[in-house]
Amino acid sequence: MKIRRGRQREFGFVHWGGKRRGAGRKPKGERAGVSHEKRAKHAARDPLLVTLKLRRGLPRLCYTAAHRVVRAALAAGTKADFRVVEYSLLNDHLHLIVEAEDERSLSRWMKGLAVRLARALNRKWKRIGNVFPDRYHARSLTNPWAVRTALVYVLGNARKHGAWSGPGPDAYSSGPAFDGWKGARSWQLSADSSGRLLERARTWLLTIGWRRHGLLDPRERPLVPPRRP
Repeated sequence: MKIRRGRQREFGFVHWGGKRRGAGRKPKGERAGVSHEKRAKHAARDPLLVTLKLRRGLPRLCYTAAHRVVRAALAAGTKADFRVVEYSLLNDHLHLIVEAEDERSLSRWMKGLAVRLARALNRKWKRIGNVFPDRYHARSLTNPWAVRTALVYVLGNARKHGAWSGPGPDAYSSGPAFDGWKGARSWQLSADSSGRLLERARTWLLTIGWRRHGLLDPRERPLVPPRRP
């Protein structure tokens, strides 16, 4: 008799009682998004790469007025145990580099930040309704190379997508105020003189560690999302 092993593997063991496969709360939004499983433990020494995706059909983020609203909300979301250090915008999502004391602080203040951003953008767009239909995606960065790769990914994301090609850093990001670029250029001097809106990094990995692998070139383009170390 021919045994269809490939087909058989599609079925898991069945148990009476307990959690069933496929049961539980499903991700919100038009398509399956970030898992709603309990988030992993987080150590304060590790920065995080965070992504927030907008609901489909909303106005784009990459224009001056929306950028100002987002930047102000990110700065206002700073807490003693949570801060956004770097960011970049594309039309339908945000990338953030954040520091948080632990997983509880991360969850609490990221939820608050999403609400703050949604309210500010809805006021700007003169609308009512959901802005972020799914949970944020977060990845801990546990070594200097992972942090540098994430910085390139965030600050160079617009280049990766062909949305920015200028000689300096992406204008719709924290790049103009970033102090880890190679060399001194006119755009860097003007950015320094205008000050920095977001909090400075405090973790060793984001202040010193990543620089051991070399400063960033504003023309450096990420090839793939940074891998989990």
